[in-house]
Order: sequence, then C-alpha cells, then structure tokens
Amino acid sequence: MRGAADGSGYLRTGCRGVWWNPSVTESSQDERLAARTVGTEGPRVVFVHGLFGQGKNWTTIAKALADGHRVTLLDLPNHGHSPWTDTVDYEDMAELVAAELESYGEPVTLVGHSMGGKVAMTLALRRPELVRALVVVDIAPVEYPVSGGRTSDPDEEASPFADYIAAMKALDLTTLERREDADEALQAAVPSRMVRGFLLQSLVREGLGSGGGWRWRLNLDLLERDLERLRGFPEPPPDAHYDGPVLWIAGANSHYVLPEDRVHMDALFPSTRLVRIKNAGHWVHSEQPEIFTETLRRFLDHVEQG
Repeated sequence: MRGAADGSGYLRTGCRGVWWNPSVTESSQDERLAARTVGTEGPRVVFVHGLFGQGKNWTTIAKALADGHRVTLLDLPNHGHSPWTDTVDYEDMAELVAAELESYGEPVTLVGHSMGGKVAMTLALRRPELVRALVVVDIAPVEYPVSGGRTSDPDEEASPFADYIAAMKALDLTTLERREDADEALQAAVPSRMVRGFLLQSLVREGLGSGGGWRWRLNLDLLERDLERLRGFPEPPPDAHYDGPVLWIAGANSHYVLPEDRVHMDALFPSTRLVRIKNAGHWVHSEQPEIFTETLRRFLDHVEQG
C-alpha cells in the first residue's frame, strides 16, 4: 500500500484511519507493519503482541520453534517500529495484520496475547482463509473493565493499564540519564519487575553519548485516549464463526479468562481447546515460557499432522 502525503507530513494509507508517522518509524516509504522472521523453512507461525508490547517480546519462543517453522513477529500499530494511527481500533489493526498475512501466500497459525489475541480473533472471524489455526493467549471475546476487577476475589489485580500509561507519561524524559532511573520511577505504579522490564523495552535512546534523548516507541497519548475502546470486542459479522482449530491458553492465576467466558468463545470458535497453565498470570508466556512453548509446540504438531 502507498499513501498520499498531506500538509501534516503524514502519509495516509489505504487502510481506514491509518497514518504513517515518520518521526517514530524507520522509513516513510513503507506503510506495512514492522515484522521480523526467524527460521527459513516449514509452516509459518505469526505472533501478535499485547498492549505496550512489540514483536521482539516473543523472540525466545520464536527461536525455540524456528527449527521447523518460519516464525514472524509483528509490531502492531502505535507500538515498536510500526505506524502510528489516529485511532485504536480492533478492526483496523486486524486489517493491517491481514495485509501482512496476504503477502505470505499461505494460511498461517496466528498467535495473539491479550490485545493481540483480540486482534487475532477479529481477523479470524473476518478473513478465515488466512488462518490455518488460532492461538488465543489469556483473553476472551468479551468486554473488560478499564479499571477494577472482573470478580469479587480480593486478590484479583485491578486493571492496571491506565496506571501504567500515567506512570510512563509522568517520566521526565528530558532529564532522564539512565534506564535504571526510569525503572525506579515506575516502581510505585508497576511493582512487578518483570512487567517494568517489559514496558521499558519500548523506551529507547536516540543519538550517542550523554546528549542522546529518550523517547517511547509507544503512542501513549493515543493509547490513553482510546484505552476504553480496547476493553470491548467488535461485533462479529452476522453468523460469523471460525471453524479451524483453536488453542485457548490461560494463566491459572489470571482473571482474564473466566468460566462464563467459555460460552462466548465456543459460539464464535467451536473447535476450541482450553489449557490453563499453572503458576502463571496474564503474561503466561513470560512467566512460564518452557511450559507455554511445549504447549504451543504440541498444538502445532497436531495442526500440521492433521
């Protein structure tokens, strides 16, 4: 896709509501999502990250699968090296991912975590011919609270994402000297060291030496404005369902997948198998990477031998 420039310096692509932002991407000539592929032979597996993530979050798992697969790691819009947009919308994100999948010339196994799981489900319901199999990680096709929890469990962690954005925006990047200072500043809002490390992967330094400035690869203003939009799930097309094999992975300690979510999942994805991974919360693949990888590998073997 190629876009036409307007007076703002952005390029509008053929996809509804998508604008190329040359200040945060490496090339203003290519409006495709940023992608990296590990492995050179075998069926293709495509990973889609969650909110605040980027494709490289999946690198360790991708390398573990690369002996028999071509594993592609995508950056969603407003994250990593991909374009920034004027809205955050699941259908737009799914359309951009679909454009990438079309270029491969073969259906893929699509893996999505959290927000990326909703993108993957949205795509599978609208473009099922592009998806050989689907893996949805710790999310359901339902509406989530922007703040507070989903249950009466006093140990349930309230939805933290608004607090994460506020904490990242509160960092004074003009005076920041070291990444360790940013880590310390985020501790109150983001007590988990693992999650802080995950967020700080998107804090990058431009230029060399002490004169280099810091910036977020995340479009924090937009994500803050449209965060409530991300809690929902777009209305599927009439009578839409995806009949291919679906692996639904949940963290046993997470409240993102509740028993009452099963009816919604089965209505749209009738060939779903649910696996709960012990000692894991919402970031299942980071908290239990070996078990997650083995679970995924067994599913891929089943799909590819079928």
